[in-house]
Amino acid sequence: MLVNFDRFTFNLETMMSFDIFVMQAFGGVSLFTVLALMALGLAIVFGLMGVINMAHGEIMALGAYTTYLTSLLFQSYLPDFAGFYFPIGVVLAFGVTFLFGLLLERGMIRFLYARPLDTMLSTWGLSLILQQLFRQVFGAIDVNVPTVSWLQGAWHVSDTIQLPLSRIFILFLTLGVAAGLYFFLFRSHWGLRIRAVMQNRTMAGAAGINTANVDAVTFALGCGLAGIAGAALTMLAATGPSTGQQYIVDTFVVVVFGGVQSLLGTFMSAFMIGQMQSMLEYALSGSMAKVLILSLVIVVLYFRPNGLFSIKVRR
Repeated sequence: MLVNFDRFTFNLETMMSFDIFVMQAFGGVSLFTVLALMALGLAIVFGLMGVINMAHGEIMALGAYTTYLTSLLFQSYLPDFAGFYFPIGVVLAFGVTFLFGLLLERGMIRFLYARPLDTMLSTWGLSLILQQLFRQVFGAIDVNVPTVSWLQGAWHVSDTIQLPLSRIFILFLTLGVAAGLYFFLFRSHWGLRIRAVMQNRTMAGAAGINTANVDAVTFALGCGLAGIAGAALTMLAATGPSTGQQYIVDTFVVVVFGGVQSLLGTFMSAFMIGQMQSMLEYALSGSMAKVLILSLVIVVLYFRPNGLFSIKVRR
């Protein structure tokens, strides 16, 4: 009996290549979840309001630290319910960052509208203050949040493909947040007010809409989404004082690449960039992957300055 070893080797290599492709694609999806949550919040603040918030990354870190404190609280005082800390941590992360964003808009941002350079410099200074505050309170060493028992382990798709349950949960969390944001913006009275102010602030004010309140809620909502991104990040990586700076540039790239006023474009752009970065990092180094992605973004913006999925609005 003759055995075709060449064909067997080819089939084995093909299966290994497919498994590697699936794992890298899922790695891109994991990166997409954080980028999408961050970028959706920034798209609201930057795309819809025109505010360049350089502290958006630190607000994400604030959400991550809120989740970390929630885990410590449950471990110390409610150990029997420790398995439920993460959903509660997500809600608290949103609430804390939403309130922080509301206070920030009322205390600083509202005085800087139509002054993008001043807004950028002031929020950059705020990001430095928050980083130092995180170092003073939590220390300079990154902290880890324990994974709840029902998110430990992996889904065994095959003998060689294993997808972590925590990342699958975060994927569904991201899709749920995106769906909730869609219904809020397009199926609620507040969403109608936000879209009216975005498209024509003067006419919205003339129609009786309190544009100042809409601005405050819109900015706070963007910060709250960054807080959820921080909570999701705790399941993927450690949290440190400089965590926000590692994602802020990529988040701006996602928003600009997709179209600064298109939430669907932001969502699709986060998926595309997450997949490209995961695949290119496997084939090349991380630095080269960044260079190629930024080069692609520059080329696309040269031909489509408003982004891939830009929409037309009346000013």
